[in-house]
Order: sequence, then structure tokens, then C-alpha cells
Amino acid sequence: MVLDRAAALAAIADEVRACRLCRLYEGTTNGVPGAGSPDAQIMFIGEGPGFHEDRQGLPFVGRSGDYLNYLLNLIGLKREQVFIANVVKHRPPDNRDPLPDEIVACKPFLDRQIEVINPLVIATLGRFSMARYFPNGKITQVHGRPKFEDGRAYYPLFHPAAVLRNPDLRRDMEADFKRLPELVETVRQQRAAQARPPAAPAEPEPPEKPTQLRLF
Repeated sequence: MVLDRAAALAAIADEVRACRLCRLYEGTTNGVPGAGSPDAQIMFIGEGPGFHEDRQGLPFVGRSGDYLNYLLNLIGLKREQVFIANVVKHRPPDNRDPLPDEIVACKPFLDRQIEVINPLVIATLGRFSMARYFPNGKITQVHGRPKFEDGRAYYPLFHPAAVLRNPDLRRDMEADFKRLPELVETVRQQRAAQARPPAAPAEPEPPEKPTQLRLF
């Protein structure tokens, strides 16, 4: 039930805010567990909170968030209909890249969120979240190329901040984003087919009775 999922996500969020498993909490204002619908069909995973996210405790609320809202609008969605999280839940100092041990420390929280929501599509934003599912991939080569696995589509996208820094990426980003509804529908059909009971085997035809040959 959606209420059960919402309660489970709220409990994870409380744990994130109190987390001291790595050094990232030091000097931050708020943990940023993630936000959105517990019934989301699409889950976006970014890299880590920035300055504005740390202040508000919400993911993607600065310029990157404005661009993400614009992208969602292209496919007729609002933030409240998706779920947005990051691979690390506190802001790295000076917006540096998250370190491997920090990503490992936050991984159980993200894994549990994915399990609770069970989205049809996980769209990764940037190379650190992409590495969870495409460990040897390069974002410039694999963006927009989904992988279907475990009853879900994993879909690598550029990070919105990278697009804002390099407007040449904008055309690819928006074209990739517009494929999301198609991926949702593909995975929905796959799950429905897997849930459908197998057809009963056809009854075998009864053997024909042997014909008695007449001697005369």
C-alpha cells in the first residue's frame, strides 16, 4: 500500500538525518534523504546535495532543480510524481565529488528506498549514480541507452548541472529524457506479462480407435 511505503520512506529519511556513518555529516545543515512519490514509476538518482539542497534538506532545488523541473514538464510530469535521491545523503565539502567510502556508507539507504518504491525505471543523473549500474560505462557513450534487468529499466542520463555548464549537451539530454514514458510503458508490459499465469496445456487428442479389418 502507498501509505505503508510512505511510512517506510519516512523512517529511512529519519535515519539519514541522524546518520553518522561517514564524515559527510560534519559541517552540514541538513541531511537530504530524497523526496517524491512513494508510488513513483520513475526514480532519479543524482550524485550528492549541493549548497541549496543542504540548506533546504531537499534534492535538486537550485539551478539544476529548475532544469530538472523543465525536463519533467517536457514529459507531462511534476516532481511530486517521481522520486529523486542521490548516491550520498549529505553535502560533500565545497561540492567535491563523493568518495568511494562515502558512497558505500550511503548505499544501504538508497537500496532500501529502491526496494520500497520498486520503480519501473531508475534514471541515473551523472557518472557516480551511473556507476551503480554501468560500472565500466562512460556517460558520453552510454547516455540514453537503457539496460533492462531485474524487471526494471536502468537509464543513464547526463547530470542537469553538466548540461547547464555545457549547453551543447542540451539536445541529447532532452531527447534522452523524452524516451522515459516509452521505457515506463515497456517495463509495465514486461511486468504484466511476467505476472500473467501460464496458459494451461492443451488437452491431448484422444487416440483414434483401431479399425477392425474385414477379411471378406
